[in-house]
Amino acid sequence: MIQVTKTYLPNKEKLKIYIDEIYSNGWITNNGPLVQKLEKRLAKYLGVKNIVLVSNGTVALEIAYRTLGLKGFVITTPFSFVATSSSLVTNQLLPIFADIDERSFNINPKNIEKLITPNTSAILPVHVFGNACEVEEIEKIANKHNLKVIYDAAHAFNVKYKDKSVLHYGNISTLSFHATKLFHTIEGGALIINDDELVEKARYLINFGIKNAEEIPELGTNAKMNEFEAAMGLCVLDDIEEIKEKRKVLIENYRSELKNLVQFQEQNENATENYSYFPVIFKNEAEVLKVQKVLNEKEIFPRRYFYPSLDTLSYIEPKQECKISRDISKRILCLPIFAELEQEVQSNIIKSIKGVFL
Repeated sequence: MIQVTKTYLPNKEKLKIYIDEIYSNGWITNNGPLVQKLEKRLAKYLGVKNIVLVSNGTVALEIAYRTLGLKGFVITTPFSFVATSSSLVTNQLLPIFADIDERSFNINPKNIEKLITPNTSAILPVHVFGNACEVEEIEKIANKHNLKVIYDAAHAFNVKYKDKSVLHYGNISTLSFHATKLFHTIEGGALIINDDELVEKARYLINFGIKNAEEIPELGTNAKMNEFEAAMGLCVLDDIEEIKEKRKVLIENYRSELKNLVQFQEQNENATENYSYFPVIFKNEAEVLKVQKVLNEKEIFPRRYFYPSLDTLSYIEPKQECKISRDISKRILCLPIFAELEQEVQSNIIKSIKGVFL
């Protein structure tokens, strides 16, 4: 059975060395030595100043909102994983959706400014499938209206924009290190924060709001990464360049073989790719369902990322309609992509898709 992705498992013996270290020192959580080591290595690898590791990508978003003290309306994209919007709602923030660009699948900056009101506190764009947003345009709008910017960069691990990490943009960027991601720590996530004072605040917010032995200045939560997750991350980080290279070969093959049959996501010309996902767009939903059925019958399971469009969720208020997002969400399919995907299996996927049309 071939899923849309497969968790990368590093060398077991290398992982065991870290686990033996955990057993030796008995330090399992609460900012242990492996978490500290992973933070330092990731900061260097990603080219960022400060990184705060947390238990998952959703809580990374929630800590970002609390760190920046967001209130009222947050302008965001309807085309993302549900956590982008649900995390706002659970923190008493109202998602206001700006429709997407039909080529990049990212939030369209041209749709943002008209949605800004006195109750708007922030913009929450997503680098969809690792494709960098129009960060400079968004920055101009945010500066003009004195708004905070949080980037949901769950897919944008090691993406560079104009030769520096895309994670530098905005007040905070958040990452997801879920087992399905390019880089993972089983479960996990991170906040990238350039402001040192905000880093300090985020660190006590992830520890129940405890600043020190005598101070609990704000309401916090338990969002800490543990040592076993950090051990996995250290092992995966050792192999990340090899992982990316294997995925690059697979994606280039998909593009070459399917270029006349489907539409591809248009990549930001000023940014690098990290080969996280491979989405394709069909002419209509009927084609998507037909291809999905053919592949499922062969035990191959692509995913309709992202469907449905988030502006259709029942618990989102006020009600909004984003026509482009709704259209793309009905016509998109993410094909299987992971480092261990065998060429023979990929050829079977491509052949099956071609068989629907040719």
